[in-house]
Amino acid sequence: LAKCTSTMTKGILAGVLITAMVQSSSAVIFATIGFVNAGLMSLLQAIYVIFGSNVGTTLTGWIIATVGFKLNLQLLSMPILAVGMGLWLIYGTTKIGALGQALVGFSLFFLGIDILKNTFEGLGGAIPFDNIGSGISATLILLLIGILLTSMMQSSSATIAVIITAVAGGLIPVYAGAVMVIGADIGTTSTALMAVIGATSNAKRAAMAHVLFNVLKVPIALPFVGAYISLIYFVFGNDISVAVVIAIFHTMIKLAGLIVLLPFTKYIATFLEGRFTHQ
Repeated sequence: LAKCTSTMTKGILAGVLITAMVQSSSAVIFATIGFVNAGLMSLLQAIYVIFGSNVGTTLTGWIIATVGFKLNLQLLSMPILAVGMGLWLIYGTTKIGALGQALVGFSLFFLGIDILKNTFEGLGGAIPFDNIGSGISATLILLLIGILLTSMMQSSSATIAVIITAVAGGLIPVYAGAVMVIGADIGTTSTALMAVIGATSNAKRAAMAHVLFNVLKVPIALPFVGAYISLIYFVFGNDISVAVVIAIFHTMIKLAGLIVLLPFTKYIATFLEGRFTHQ
């Protein structure tokens, strides 16, 4: 990661691709903060990777919305779990053992989606979301729910999985799910903030870049949730799955944040350079 981030394009692509592969933006951001902490990456390089990682994490939603609702995930995940566990136990800490560990992680991820999907089906009226009301207060409540869910689970991917399966099961409306997705993006910054306790100033600046990306994205996402959803239905038609709508929405707001903030990346780096000057 440290070697493949010499330019803006390489940094962003590295963040996108590695996060897409490991299915965890937190893992990539932890690694990036660690490299910055050790002096292997500059702050600007780290910011590019972090921005790319925020986009790459949207693949989780696509996997859930497409594969997760078309395959028998329990039938698919159990053999993978058995193979992965066997490799992990036999080969231990070798590369083959690490592959087995990764297979175990993916199988449990898909098994969890299957359990969530079956749990939320038919529970459309179980939670009275209509009682939350409408307008700004209701939107802020939904936003807070997304923040709290991610802060408690320490994984925006897990929260997105819950939101998409809940929307697909009719438990929550599409609009509510979209607002909660924005909240989940804000909540995931708590992980990075905890990772830099006692770290160097540069590592704290890198973590703050992650916070700024997700917080500064709110003004270009939250007021226009209805417009984003309407655009998705206009482009893809009304027959589109509500789960896919949430996945597209998540990708759209991440890309919008990247497009808006990218021209100001050097200014953000300069701003952060003036912060955390005392250990």
